[in-house]
Amino acid sequence: MVAAPPAAGVSHVPGVRAQVPRGRQVFSKPYNLGRVVMRRLVLNRWVADLYPGSFALVMATGIVSIACQLAGLEPVAWALFLVNQATYVLLWVLTLARLFGFFPRVLADIADPSRGPGFLTTVAGTSVLGRQFSLLARNDGVALGLAALATLLWGLIIYSFLAGVITQAEKPKPGRCVNGAWLLAVVATQSVPLAWIGASGPLLGPDEQAMFLMLAFHLVGYVLYLVIVTLITYQFVAFPLDPTLLTPPYWINMGAMAITALTGTVLVSLASHSGLLRLVLPFLEGLTILAWAVATWWIPLLVALFAWRHLVAKVGLNYDPQYWSMVFPLGMYSVCTFQLGQVTGVSLLYIISQAFAYIGLTAWAVLSLGLVRTAVASLRSVPDWQEVGAAARPFRR
Repeated sequence: MVAAPPAAGVSHVPGVRAQVPRGRQVFSKPYNLGRVVMRRLVLNRWVADLYPGSFALVMATGIVSIACQLAGLEPVAWALFLVNQATYVLLWVLTLARLFGFFPRVLADIADPSRGPGFLTTVAGTSVLGRQFSLLARNDGVALGLAALATLLWGLIIYSFLAGVITQAEKPKPGRCVNGAWLLAVVATQSVPLAWIGASGPLLGPDEQAMFLMLAFHLVGYVLYLVIVTLITYQFVAFPLDPTLLTPPYWINMGAMAITALTGTVLVSLASHSGLLRLVLPFLEGLTILAWAVATWWIPLLVALFAWRHLVAKVGLNYDPQYWSMVFPLGMYSVCTFQLGQVTGVSLLYIISQAFAYIGLTAWAVLSLGLVRTAVASLRSVPDWQEVGAAARPFRR
């Protein structure tokens, strides 16, 4: 007796899509379950393995956007502003999912000397986005909310990280205690007063108490830089340099001084509205020029070190989210140089600023392409079947 052929849209093989007339697709229940499991698995991977410094993407996109605006590339600045808003929301969704779903990993990361500083990108990213809302959209209301959030995050993260590292029982090997990411403490600290200053002046008005706090944050940033960069320089000269550990966040050696110079120029421009700032104006102007000079001094050395890393030591140039920590200093150097030109009246600084705006935009575009390609490859990768089974358990009865 010959078995009857299967009905239309039905397959003999469980979980396999049957061949049906064009325009119709019928999926079996196991196939639908497989798709749900795969989506859950990919999402779990992204959330669990989320790089603590992911908000460097927001920092880089935001500051390159502002640099483009100052360079006269208004449409590009607005496009990056829109991208940054979506990126900021997405990263917060992933961050909160990781916080509630993988809390032990978060605790381990924040006490890790190599990964913990990355959380400070959340502070700087929030501040930079607030600056975008004020400078581009002229929306001081949203900028004020983001400034308050950045200040809250600064207090929570910087003291949690330092306390965790100091009290940790197991310490890193000599020469590996501090890396370039530690200077995010300087970037985050300098970003707080910037977040409270909008396009037309302080978001809370020319209040002397607010000016005092902004100046205090600015000066603390200098002290943090002196302490951390001294440790980094000591490690550079006293221990053998492993090229694989010469990571992109070392560009923050320059970026930390660039944002310090930017904060200084903004405070100098506010001196006419504050008796306190007028009192320290010559001191503040000198420190600001010093910060810009130190940032400039670092650029040739960093170029040489990373040329050695990739050309001599043969370290590959694969996409890594840490590279956003290199794009941010390039954009920040453009913005601080432009602002310093306005304060000092030196026209050469505008030419330098314009050049670094294009350099930062090019680096952002190249890195964005790498991000997209990596994300697509991750979606297409074949997972470990033990992970698939674990991800499928919530769907089993």
